[in-house]
This record gives sequence, structure tokens and C-alpha cells, in this order.
Amino acid sequence: MSERVPERLPFNDDLPVLGIAAWSGTGKTTLLEQLLPALRRRGLGVAVIKHAHHAFDVDQPGKDSHRLRQAGASPMVVASRARVALMMETPDREEADLAALIEMVRPQRPDLVLVEGFKAWPLPKLELYRPEVGKPLQVAEDPWVRAVASDASLALPEGVEALDLNDLEALADWIAAWPARWPACQCPREEVLS
Repeated sequence: MSERVPERLPFNDDLPVLGIAAWSGTGKTTLLEQLLPALRRRGLGVAVIKHAHHAFDVDQPGKDSHRLRQAGASPMVVASRARVALMMETPDREEADLAALIEMVRPQRPDLVLVEGFKAWPLPKLELYRPEVGKPLQVAEDPWVRAVASDASLALPEGVEALDLNDLEALADWIAAWPARWPACQCPREEVLS
């Protein structure tokens, strides 16, 4: 796990990555809940990496896995017929390392990795924007934003697509087409436009 955001991520042509960036309260998770079944219907296996700004625990105190993790197991993997959970303590890190997390999901061979959060990281993004949240658009400051989905009409920089935040099927189509666009989109907008 890294303590700073790198200038570049080591992308790979065979694993498309797309960030879902938005201010808190915009509805990132709610939208992903709706998009994931739509993407599955389109034949895509989608991994999601979600950033958390706070300490969290998926384990339960008193359970064997929790006891073993507390005793020093790192990582601690719990597996059953139905699911696998990997837990690691990272007390010496300020921030999660997105590149390492992408590598963790790679062996599962998803068709696409959606990244919720990690706004500052250098990866192609779909920005979600609702004016009523009261926060500024990020697209002007973030050269990695490739499209903005909003419920308002917006003036966007050259090379940025405008999408309707309320049109789930159109959003699912745009995201489902992302793997085909991925090889040409592994750099900031300015590099594509030049």
C-alpha cells in the first residue's frame, strides 16, 4: 500500500479500469447498485473497488478469523463455498494503493474494474454531477474525466462526453462499451486530443 498518489498507474490493455467520481451525496453507490445488474445483462463481469474514508471492519469480534487477524495474520483469508474475504491490517499507511488493489482483482478475470472514489488518482473517470449537491464540477480540474453524467445541461471541455444521469440504460451502454475504448483511454484527455 502506498502513501501518495502516483503520477501514472501501470495500466494493462487486458483489464479495463474506469473510475466513478463524484462528491459525497451525489449517489455513486446507489447508481452502481442499479448499473451492475444492467452491465451483467450485457454480458460483463464487473469488479468494484470502493474507497472508504474511514476505518471499517468486515470481520466480527469473537469470530475465529477476527481472533487470528488480531493475533497477527496478514493477510487473513476466510473462504466458504459462497464467498471469499481477504483482510489485511495496514496501520502504517495513510492511503490505500489503488494499483495494488487492481492487481488483487486481476486473477478473477473481470471484464471491467469500476473504481468508486479514489478521485485524485490518475485513471479515466466518469464524473457524476448533481448541481443540488452544491459542489463544483471536477472535470475542469481533472484531465482524466472522460464523461460527465448529470441531471443538468453543462458546458464541458473538449473531448468530454455529456451523459444523462437519469438514463440508466444509456449509462450502462456507455460503460459496457468502455472495454473497447480502453486501449486508447489510458492517458489524460490532453494526450488523446494532441
